[in-house]
Amino acid sequence: MKIPFHITNTEEYNRCYTESVQNPDNFWNEIASNFLWRNKWSTVLDYNFESARFNWFVNGKLNITENCIDRHLLTNSEDIAIIWEPNFENEASHFITYRELHQRVIKFALVLKNNGIQKGDRVCINMGMIPELAIAILACARIGAIHSVIFGGFSSKSIADRLVDADAKMIICCDGAFRGKKIIPIKSIIDDALKLYSKNISVIVYQRTKTKINFNPSIDKWWHEEMNKINELTDPLVILDSDDPLFILYTSGSTGKPKGVVHSCGGYMVYTAYSFVNAFQYHKGMVHFCTADIGWITGHSYIVYGPLLCGATSIIYEGIPTWPKSDRFWKIIDKHKVNIFYTAPTAIRSLMSYGLAQFENSKLNSLKVIGSVGEPINEEAWHWYYDNVGKKNCPLIDTWWQTETGGILISDLAGITKSPPSIAGKPLPGIQPVLVNEDGNEIVDYGTQGKLCIKFPWPSIIFTTYRNHDRCIETYFKPFTGKYYTGDGAYLTKYGNYRIIGRVDDVLNISGHRIGTAEVENAINSHPEVLESAIVGYPHPVKGEAICAFVIIEHQSNYTQMLRNEIENCVSMQIGSFAKPDRILQVPGLPKTRSGKIMRRILRKIASGDTNNLGDLTSLLDSSIVDKIIELNNSDQINNFEKF
Repeated sequence: MKIPFHITNTEEYNRCYTESVQNPDNFWNEIASNFLWRNKWSTVLDYNFESARFNWFVNGKLNITENCIDRHLLTNSEDIAIIWEPNFENEASHFITYRELHQRVIKFALVLKNNGIQKGDRVCINMGMIPELAIAILACARIGAIHSVIFGGFSSKSIADRLVDADAKMIICCDGAFRGKKIIPIKSIIDDALKLYSKNISVIVYQRTKTKINFNPSIDKWWHEEMNKINELTDPLVILDSDDPLFILYTSGSTGKPKGVVHSCGGYMVYTAYSFVNAFQYHKGMVHFCTADIGWITGHSYIVYGPLLCGATSIIYEGIPTWPKSDRFWKIIDKHKVNIFYTAPTAIRSLMSYGLAQFENSKLNSLKVIGSVGEPINEEAWHWYYDNVGKKNCPLIDTWWQTETGGILISDLAGITKSPPSIAGKPLPGIQPVLVNEDGNEIVDYGTQGKLCIKFPWPSIIFTTYRNHDRCIETYFKPFTGKYYTGDGAYLTKYGNYRIIGRVDDVLNISGHRIGTAEVENAINSHPEVLESAIVGYPHPVKGEAICAFVIIEHQSNYTQMLRNEIENCVSMQIGSFAKPDRILQVPGLPKTRSGKIMRRILRKIASGDTNNLGDLTSLLDSSIVDKIIELNNSDQINNFEKF
């Protein structure tokens, strides 16, 4: 059968899915043939689950930026590649054509080369949501340097941890970044991070806020001055192997040490573009607006690489949803005639609190598809989003995927497959989900919750964890033999749709940000008054999940608002303010088994207010501690210190 790159009806979906499962080599061979390769692959896939080795399009040669930019130049060079919408409404939008993007990427790639960056070097990037962030990413990929974008909300210590792990040779940053009313002092935070990083490193600074910075001429260079040094655009393009690393993106893990998830060039390219076209039902000329930060995988895949690979127009928005007013998203959609809008349930729930007046001056009639990402969307938010943003005319896709998966794995194809509210839907072609119980046995009963795994590789599967492949094996492939373990719980409906329940491991999902419990506990435990702590998540009306910290203090009488603030500051300084606990409860002890394991399920129940069904407590070393924690949870202590 001829395999279409773009699925347009349910019959095609069913045929493509069947082919992708029965003949995966043939399926992905045809899909990958839609791209520009300098040398075709000899083998589609060579893999081994036990050793977590996944080699896609073996011996294939390419450069992903040729596919993102160059191949569009012959016929679509004046099409708009990027629309930049700045933080301030009175500041003009920027429109960058594919021709202009090509020139600016080559020029900055030459800047990187002039500053000693070569293939394989790691370049960290910490910038606001500006076009130069995308240009820096693409320039790295142009010359085979491995980019590692760091989310702008991280503390200097978290940035330093990533610099150390990546063994970075350069960091690209801004003087500052605008976020609503705030100016984030990015360069100052980078300076503090570099005090913890002992190696020589170059720093290129883009001037955005005109904030006064500490400029160190021995390592700091201005972006604009370096660009002005380039007089001749001699393309420094490097042809790469399909399995060469494209980028590192750090994600939280249960050990407290961030994992450097690595994606490789060829497989990531093929799947990101394929999932973009099919999940969103992209057609030529559509304008795509993803509100994510490029510091997360959503921004990598569906602001930069996915849309550009398909010749789309992608919007980069610098600001926040509610500034200066709650109608900012809707103004952007009308202003730029957005066709695809992709945001997080956290943003939707936040906007819901502003009422319907925010839509009074908005038409939103250009929208064709709306989407949700980052966490499962609750039914109330789903209906509000569908009714008021989509005007009941746009398919709403609830996409499930992860940093490690590279692209969307489970989702409706907009307008083609259709699932009930708050259910993610069916797997995309090539994705073979399976639910297993604790023993690893497959669950075949509908409606029975299990642990979500994927039992066959897909092109954008995690390639490794940087400089620690054993951790990749231990985390994702050892828990269940012959499968990729997602860490999420789910169940299957009788119609073949998957509903994602959420994390079942020691990683929380706060406003779509994955935060390891150990990471937060380590930060809290660094305070000299804290003897021990335990972190759990509990339901939150806006964030979806919030953080509750159960903390044992050395001198219990010292627990004051000042001490609470100090504990919060420990988290802010070591991770970032987005990871601060929403609740901190001083407790005399923690519910532990006789072997010393903290029973987090009990703490989750208490934090959620569900204390009538705590389950079996017989394995606890001291079950009386549970009653004491419940009593404290209901006392005035939380009322005094809780931040609501």
